[in-house]
Amino acid sequence: MKSLKNYLLILISFLSYNVFAQKNTPQKKVVFIIVDGIAEDMLSKAEIPNLNRIKKDGALLQAYVGGEKGGYSETPTISAVGYNSLLTGTWVNKHNVFGNDIKAPNYSYPTVFRLFKNQFPNKKTAVFSTWEDNRTKLIGENLDATGKIKMDFSYDGMEKDTVNFPHDTQSQYIRKIDSVVVNKAASYISQNAPDMSWIYLEFTDDMGHRHGNGDILYKAISYEDRLIGKIYDAVKEREAKHGEDWLFVVTTDHGRSASNGKGHGGQSDRERNTWIAINKPTLNTYAKNNRVAITDILPTITDFMGIKVPVAVRQEIDGIDLLKNRTAYQLKVSLSPDKILEVTWKTANPSTELAEVYITDTNNFKNGGTDSYQLVGKANLSTGKFTSKLKTDHSDIYKVVLKTKEGFLNTWITKHTK
Repeated sequence: MKSLKNYLLILISFLSYNVFAQKNTPQKKVVFIIVDGIAEDMLSKAEIPNLNRIKKDGALLQAYVGGEKGGYSETPTISAVGYNSLLTGTWVNKHNVFGNDIKAPNYSYPTVFRLFKNQFPNKKTAVFSTWEDNRTKLIGENLDATGKIKMDFSYDGMEKDTVNFPHDTQSQYIRKIDSVVVNKAASYISQNAPDMSWIYLEFTDDMGHRHGNGDILYKAISYEDRLIGKIYDAVKEREAKHGEDWLFVVTTDHGRSASNGKGHGGQSDRERNTWIAINKPTLNTYAKNNRVAITDILPTITDFMGIKVPVAVRQEIDGIDLLKNRTAYQLKVSLSPDKILEVTWKTANPSTELAEVYITDTNNFKNGGTDSYQLVGKANLSTGKFTSKLKTDHSDIYKVVLKTKEGFLNTWITKHTK
């Protein structure tokens, strides 16, 4: 009887501790903001106290868009293309959004919202945006191909409202829309605290296209910075009042042309070089010492939010987490005429781990199918190199994956690989 009483006391103590721990574990939430068309060098020419405030809390990182320059993943530095690289964590060779018309997104590569809702269907999502297409085409709301995902709250489409936002030749209506979008977002976040939110701001890109380099564009950047500050204030207020833990990320979708700042779309350094502001100071060695990618934002969010991403999806994601430790990055591969496979990668930290190299000669994932990866061999992670002679027949595509205890890296060899 005494042992039974002791057992019950232990059980009650254990259950009480678990309840206490659950109640006292901060709820994790995330906001990411895309401010359109701000090249990295332009930040130093504008007043950006709020981006600097985020930097003080965390970091303002050098980043890039555009995939591998000259390689199979080279990606146009165009707005919707950049948005989708963030949303899916992949470059254009996978997500298939080549322009702002968003003709044929490949929904086999899920957005961060789908990954989130698949695991946490009762948690809340929100989008605040000028463009309705961000929700209807990129996220793919209510489409069969996206499992009919539904955003819990949306505030968008104002670009179609010519009554409240009459279109003028100087795009001041976009300036007004951005303000309205942010006021709604700040209010909604403050009152409702959705678990995952996307905010999109456009005015800077319009000023870039119209005026290029100069005070008008730099003042537009400062204007957007003030709007970002309203969202950040709402998040900080939630953290102070409710003890929540918010990941706050701000980035841009592309830079601007080197000559005058009016255009974009190409592969010049100025069009590719961007930035990421993040409010967490616990960056990993990779993030501290490298120009990071827009595709790194998705895995940073999924890891922070505890989203269990399926292995087949993780094998396709082109970015890596900026916060959790990552030893290996920047996977590259070549295949000689006599079928000698050479795989290389960079390392951020010493390691004695044996990494596994896998290969497949199909791309069934692209069409919703499954690829059968074969283990080619193992290599000490710190060496940064693996070679092997392939025994497979020639294929138009080989997909190579490096598997480590920290995650996956992937790269391709295609007939178009330069």
